[in-house]
Amino acid sequence: MKTSLKINIPESKAYLLIIGILSITLLYFNLYIGSAALLLLLYLIYYNHKIISKRNLQWVEYIETLSMDMDKTAKQTLIDFPLPLCILNNTGNLTWYNGKFSKLVKQNDMIEKPIDEVVPSIMLDNFTKSDTTNMQTHTQIGNKIFDIKYNIIENENHEKSFALYFFDVTEFNELKTAYEMVKPVIINLQVDSFDEVLDSASEDVRPIIEAEVERTIKLWTNKHSGAFRKITKDKYLAFMDEKALGDLEADKFSILDEIRKIDHGNSLPLTLSIGAASMASDLSSTYKNSITSLDLALGRGGDQAVIRRDERSIFYGGRSKAVEKKTRVKARIIAHALRDLINESESVIIMGHHNPDLDSMGSAIGMYGICKMLSKKAHIVLDHPNSSIDVLYDRLKANDNFKSVFMAKEEALRVMTPSTLLIVVDTHRPSFTEHPALLDISERIVLIDHHRRGVEFIDKAVLVYHETYASSASEMVTELIQYVKDRPYIDTLIAESLLSGITLDTKNFTFKTGVRTFEAAAFLRKFGADTIAVKQLFQGDLDSFLVKAEGIKNAKILGGSIAITSCPENLENPSLIAAQIADELLNIRGVKASFTVAKRSDGLVFISARSLSDVNVHMLMEKLGGGGHIDTAGAQLKDVSTEEAVEKVEELIMEFLKEEE
Repeated sequence: MKTSLKINIPESKAYLLIIGILSITLLYFNLYIGSAALLLLLYLIYYNHKIISKRNLQWVEYIETLSMDMDKTAKQTLIDFPLPLCILNNTGNLTWYNGKFSKLVKQNDMIEKPIDEVVPSIMLDNFTKSDTTNMQTHTQIGNKIFDIKYNIIENENHEKSFALYFFDVTEFNELKTAYEMVKPVIINLQVDSFDEVLDSASEDVRPIIEAEVERTIKLWTNKHSGAFRKITKDKYLAFMDEKALGDLEADKFSILDEIRKIDHGNSLPLTLSIGAASMASDLSSTYKNSITSLDLALGRGGDQAVIRRDERSIFYGGRSKAVEKKTRVKARIIAHALRDLINESESVIIMGHHNPDLDSMGSAIGMYGICKMLSKKAHIVLDHPNSSIDVLYDRLKANDNFKSVFMAKEEALRVMTPSTLLIVVDTHRPSFTEHPALLDISERIVLIDHHRRGVEFIDKAVLVYHETYASSASEMVTELIQYVKDRPYIDTLIAESLLSGITLDTKNFTFKTGVRTFEAAAFLRKFGADTIAVKQLFQGDLDSFLVKAEGIKNAKILGGSIAITSCPENLENPSLIAAQIADELLNIRGVKASFTVAKRSDGLVFISARSLSDVNVHMLMEKLGGGGHIDTAGAQLKDVSTEEAVEKVEELIMEFLKEEE
């Protein structure tokens, strides 16, 4: 081994140099003393070189010995590693493992065996397709849970091997699960329309009904180890834990059925709305989520439970229709507030949902009539009509009073300001509006809708009139007209537009028709609404009639009570045709619900669903991203064929029938 002169002490060279200079100086003055000094210098240089060489040799021997010891230590460490450890080659076969691993999998002689054969719960792709040198995954071996930490090692030939370390986290997971199960859950409960229910019963049993409701809720709370407190006559607050909430979900909130069974001569059924919230970041946020969930349950018609968990809303129940409120106090209050907002605004813009139907158009025209009564200029956002409203649209454009009522989207976006009053009718979902961008600009939004509330909602509205018991948005606007001014007056064409909207959503006064629906129709009739003229708005051409006949002919019945069919593709107005076919299918004896699938030329698929209230088509369509009412609903699907859409609907139907059994 080649070595060079090395000086251990950094100053030694300087010392030798100084001695050398002094020796030469002495040699100049005295030959004998200088020569002796030079001889001493040479000896010191020799001695220093010898000592340093010896130390270098000792150091090399020490390093080599240490390297051998480290090799031995590393091997012994791997063998005696306190955790299960194995090494895989680049094909996923075992090349080495320690005793802990062998004991864990209860196998021997595993060299060259694939890891997924030894531990089936491990997916080999998790390792072989990984580019990261440090990743973590989980697996279950027997009844234990393990975290797997592993390193990817690459040799000079760029071949990978994998070192897997198994950490037993079973106890930690059990502790985490136990913690999750005891997290608090806040539940708000409200008896739907309790005053109306009590009014429907004789006076002597009203206290019994109230006590029976409280007793049922108390027993239900105690059964799940919770605590509750009565807030008002019809409102309760309950506290449970996450485990109890899981049990409630497992039995589909049977408390809803128990409350519905209470009958002491009340003609209106008792129903309950529940808003529950799993633990959020803090109790304050959890309570607010619980209130929001209850509002969502009430907005969807009541008789259901809504759970807020991990930023998602989960729905249970919702089998009953909303109870019609006999009093019009709320309509009068909303009308007065609406009047003030319109009078305070410089301009008013009205819009319904995209691809509007007669209810959307009728309610928008009704709101235009209110603005006209209050001498305020207003416009309705609409680019182009569709076949479901083209007859009404043509009538309006032919009338001198309505020639300039419609405004294109681009123009509305140009004139819209934060102070402009924006009135949204017949929808509460921002993405469903005619032009969602207008919602982002206006700071004064009025919302009028009758559909069951979904998760998506126009939250920034300053005035909300949302009643799910109403048959249509046109009915709600008609009631507002009666209270917005002492002596209201509307044009005959406005009255007919509103009546057409009511007629459409009630299917000729068959569905969701209450006392107030007929009263609204009578009010419109008084202002000249002609039922024959309204009937003509629903007339279609021969080709549409033949398409509907073909769709009815091809219908099939699932489970003996649910009809489903599809329409030919590339229809001009598939949503209208699908809705009409679904309505007609309900005329078949034994059919309780119907679904029709139709595809538009641009690839958008429409699904129309109808029922006789025995099947909640709203909840079924909600699973496809749609919504509506318990007996009238729909959905739209993108990037699917008609056949694929039919399959999706059939799967929902079969799942529903299985749950019913």
